Amino acid sequence: MNNLSADIKKLPRHFLPEDFKVTTWETLQPYFEALQQRNINSVQELEAWLKDISELEAVISEDACWRQIKMTCDTTDKSLEEAFAYFCMEIQPKLQPYADALNKKLVESPFVKELDQDLYKTYLRSVNKQIKLFREENIPIQAELSVMAQQYGAIAGKMTITVNGQEYTLQQAAKFLENSDRALREEVFTKTAARRLADKQALDELYTSLVLKRDQVAKNAGFANYRDYKFEELGRFDYTKEDVFQFHEAIKSHIVPLVAETLEKQKAKLKLDVLKPWDTDAEPVGTQPLEPFQTGDELVNKAIETFDQLDPFFGDCLRVMKKMGRLDLESRKGKAPGGYNCPLAETGVPFIFMNAAGQMKDLTTMVHEGGHAVHSFLSHPLALSAFKEYPMEIAEVASMSMELLTMDHWDIFFKDAEQLRRAKLQQLERSITIFPWIATIDKFQHWVYEHPQHTTEERTAKWLEILNEFSPSIVDWTGHEDYRAITWQRQLHLFEVPFYYIEYGIAQLGAIAMWKQYKENKKQALENYVKALSLGSTKTLPELYKAAGIKFDFSPAYVKELADFVKSEISKL
Repeated sequence: MNNLSADIKKLPRHFLPEDFKVTTWETLQPYFEALQQRNINSVQELEAWLKDISELEAVISEDACWRQIKMTCDTTDKSLEEAFAYFCMEIQPKLQPYADALNKKLVESPFVKELDQDLYKTYLRSVNKQIKLFREENIPIQAELSVMAQQYGAIAGKMTITVNGQEYTLQQAAKFLENSDRALREEVFTKTAARRLADKQALDELYTSLVLKRDQVAKNAGFANYRDYKFEELGRFDYTKEDVFQFHEAIKSHIVPLVAETLEKQKAKLKLDVLKPWDTDAEPVGTQPLEPFQTGDELVNKAIETFDQLDPFFGDCLRVMKKMGRLDLESRKGKAPGGYNCPLAETGVPFIFMNAAGQMKDLTTMVHEGGHAVHSFLSHPLALSAFKEYPMEIAEVASMSMELLTMDHWDIFFKDAEQLRRAKLQQLERSITIFPWIATIDKFQHWVYEHPQHTTEERTAKWLEILNEFSPSIVDWTGHEDYRAITWQRQLHLFEVPFYYIEYGIAQLGAIAMWKQYKENKKQALENYVKALSLGSTKTLPELYKAAGIKFDFSPAYVKELADFVKSEISKL
């Protein structure tokens, strides 16, 4: 992979002036009209027209992304929230009818048949999907939904608790749940629960409003429910809801028993008669929680060094991001929760946002988002912006594989051999224990959008029913039943990116298969990883997985095969 370079350049403009900035719809409209009115008399002219559309899309997309990035970095600055809302309410709605008209102009062109079908097939499939879903009456609703979804970050960003006289965000306070002091753990858990319960009603009302508006969007587009609409919108061409239901059952049969074993081991390790929710991440007395880094700077520098060990190109991607200020890593008050890698379509260098607090899970998040970043770098040279909009099921393979592939080099974070062993063990156990939560969140959403008129009480009851289905009964929640009933509110995806969650489960299987391949042939596995990620969205999901040297498969038999492999690797530690 010596020919790869992270020194990517901002795309040169040919259609828009170099100094053009997105300010109002009125300044953008002439470019859309010029594209709509242009005569296309050959396949060469069609491709040039598509490149001009791509350039316009990249400029608008990057502007929108920066508005969202700035707002999530500081949810207390009203001007940043207003700039994002302005784009959602005043620019995005007005460009959508033009985007639809351009889609129709493309598919109706007599020259579309002369395009390289191998290169354009998935793009044209996506364009036809967009035409099918577009409805004028949904434009204002979707604009409102974009703004409403961000209210979750504003509410959650204000959540703090006080521990030992000091104020902490909930992300920062979570580190105390690893402490060997059980009384401290219980105090922090109880305060966190109380703080989340304080905003229970606000988040309940927000979610109810989001569900009803999303249901209206689906009905307007002729769908029975939002789930069916969203499967289409997310481009789930290669699997069905029935496949997903089968996956849920596979998790219940093959993964939940492994999670039960892990919890029993934790209970024995802590020498407890009863395992409480504040015990699941804890270390026994005399064992310090893993602390892989102290500051955001230390985290990124060690991540660069770790990536270098896999391949210098991977390290260079993070170096470029650090140099360009494309990292905001540490948790602080007023910052939205969660973590993401945001591709930036024109400049090409993405942005990583996260809430690091010095914990083991922050190391995992850093290499996870770093995997997404590498994907952004590798797909940037593709000819059209649309080619770079890869399916989430392969995007999460990029990130989750990086969590496992980097483990061989975590001695950069842990000089002590025992700490390194514990870190690897935690990672492997987590690669299994996340499956039930993924299934829980996904199955919950299916019910929510199949029953959009449900009451808050019905939603709570269904949540607990599904949660119990995928939760071993080992953890005792007595005294905290009210908090357990709203634990779904911790999951920002439910509010901000509905139905984007099963991808983590499908991709985790892909990541485990990728790691298995890596253990057998490191060089070949890394070459396959790069090859697959370089294809962007120009291939179908099964083709992208095949390029990575793995199977696109989440059947019960395959779930069991990969779970057994991880279990055998855990036993070696």
